[in-house]
Amino acid sequence: MRRLGFFFLAVLGAIASARAEAPPLKETPDLAPAVKRGELPPVEKRVPSAPLVTTPAEMGTPGGELRLLMGGAKDTRLMVVYGYTRLVRYTPAYELEPDIAQSIDVEDGRRFTIHLRPGHKWSDGKPFTAEDFRYWYEDVASNPKLSPSGLPEALLSEGEKPKVEFPDAHTVRYSWTKPNPLFLPALAGPYPLFIYCPAHYLKQFHAKYADAKVLADRVTEAGQRNWAALHNKLDAQYRNDNPELPTLEPWVLKTRPPSDRFVFTRNPFFHRIDPAGVQLPYIDQVTMGIADAKIIPAKTGAGESDLQARYLRFDNYTFLKEAESRNNYTVRLWRTAPGSQLALYPDLTVNDPVWRKLLRDVRFRRALSLATNRHKINQVIYYGLAIEGQNTVLPQSPLYDAKFREAWAKFDADAANKLLDEIGLKERNDDGTRLLSDGRPLQIIVENAGESTEQSDNLELIRDDWRDVGIELFTKPSQLKVFHLRAFAGETIMSIDKGFENGLPTADMPPLELAPVTQQQLEWPKWGQYYETKHQAGEAPDIPAAEKLLALLRTWFDSKTHEERRQVWQEMLGIHADQVFTIGLVAGVQQPVVVSNRLHNVPVGGVYNWDPGAHFGIYHTETFWLASDAPTAASDLPNGKKAQ
Repeated sequence: MRRLGFFFLAVLGAIASARAEAPPLKETPDLAPAVKRGELPPVEKRVPSAPLVTTPAEMGTPGGELRLLMGGAKDTRLMVVYGYTRLVRYTPAYELEPDIAQSIDVEDGRRFTIHLRPGHKWSDGKPFTAEDFRYWYEDVASNPKLSPSGLPEALLSEGEKPKVEFPDAHTVRYSWTKPNPLFLPALAGPYPLFIYCPAHYLKQFHAKYADAKVLADRVTEAGQRNWAALHNKLDAQYRNDNPELPTLEPWVLKTRPPSDRFVFTRNPFFHRIDPAGVQLPYIDQVTMGIADAKIIPAKTGAGESDLQARYLRFDNYTFLKEAESRNNYTVRLWRTAPGSQLALYPDLTVNDPVWRKLLRDVRFRRALSLATNRHKINQVIYYGLAIEGQNTVLPQSPLYDAKFREAWAKFDADAANKLLDEIGLKERNDDGTRLLSDGRPLQIIVENAGESTEQSDNLELIRDDWRDVGIELFTKPSQLKVFHLRAFAGETIMSIDKGFENGLPTADMPPLELAPVTQQQLEWPKWGQYYETKHQAGEAPDIPAAEKLLALLRTWFDSKTHEERRQVWQEMLGIHADQVFTIGLVAGVQQPVVVSNRLHNVPVGGVYNWDPGAHFGIYHTETFWLASDAPTAASDLPNGKKAQ
């Protein structure tokens, strides 16, 4: 048996020690009046009997309002990302540790016994127990009216459903006959697998528990089709758009959408404390102002946000830097972690038979890559600060191999022309554009969601390079939904988007991005759909390299040792490097992070990544705190340091 943090015994020991030496608790000043009036219990009765002790970089002072800027009401979900409260969570070293769970016993990678913290409560003060897990599994996830697609993929081990047990009020057990390596990472994700929900709140909207007439009236009043639609609308733990839904996150939504300003107040029952016995989060309230995404950089530069990275780009850096001293903030540059900041995605499952044949010819994909001048892109757009090369893992990953990033990535127009001639694309029209086998000019339309001038700037430079080898490039921006629908339907020749989401994997993270397993993968959406729908839609992969990637993915799931999993990763990365399924441009582009000089405990240098990382979440936002006054320049602090 192994005890979690993932497979890290030291982590568990630290949690056990913190519990044994729990400091006397201190009442939060913002909540003290409500406690005095009897509206809230004292802190000793609000936190679990075994709270999670979190040690901040700097001990903070409770209070204050943190201002954020977001582009739309749907961004309320980002408070679930930034708050990053999970059964298990990643540390900044990308190791898993218990969080909501007091501990998890792991046996043979297939049996997971989750131990909850006695006395843990939802944000409305109701107990958080195994009943919340039972209700979710038996009455929500296993109910075809509420979950018509069945159980989430991470709860299936080679198609096998888990055996779920609830031995007592504070214990939940999931087990399979074979290992399920997806389970724990899914629980720790930025968009997590919620295997629990507030049963005491949601039962009043479930046909099994609610009075039929009362429930019918509620459905009518809410304007929903039926009780299941109402239940799903209100069960919004990730969407975070229902102020009445109890939560375990550090801040609780108080504003009902739609609104141009959302308010989140501290969760008085949050389970984490600092070593001095102060209940977290430090910050009393978070306000989220809604603005057009295009003007968020300007509003940030005007000092209207205390912590901002979303909707900021690297090309905003100079402007933001110039306003630092006027508006009392600091611009930091964090590393980003996609395998490539942007990548081109030839669609190997495109409907057009001529294009399908050409895009499946590895020589053509290699030629396009060789004809792309990444050094020029880096210098012109990213000031030479990015890492040039293919879409693969980053140097900070233990799986990094320089040859994968360098494969077919050196700018060589002569070699590209030679490959194109070898394919048979020798005929050209009067403009010098090569002709396809059916006589059409070789014109590649690169489609995107039209959300980024960064994409158009990259494509403008690539257009010039490709024209020199006889290929015309055109762009077609469209709305995100239209863009995805066209890709899923096989109507796109090529797309541009982020590279691999996680450029910092370890061998023990599943290599799902490297095999065709979802239609969201723009290089082979129909193959991904085939896998995703269990062969009910899409097309089966029919080239050896793609079939090999799927076989290796299965091997990874069957692997019993770290070394076996590492070997699978290396082989899959090697196939991608050789086959150039995606054409990476540059990676490691720096993300501007604007931090008020009043805001403490935000790392000077961090990694701004979605999964793993949850953007700011991995750095314990509940420990960020606001000083009443802050220095306005580096010289105001000892040794010339700026406020952290």
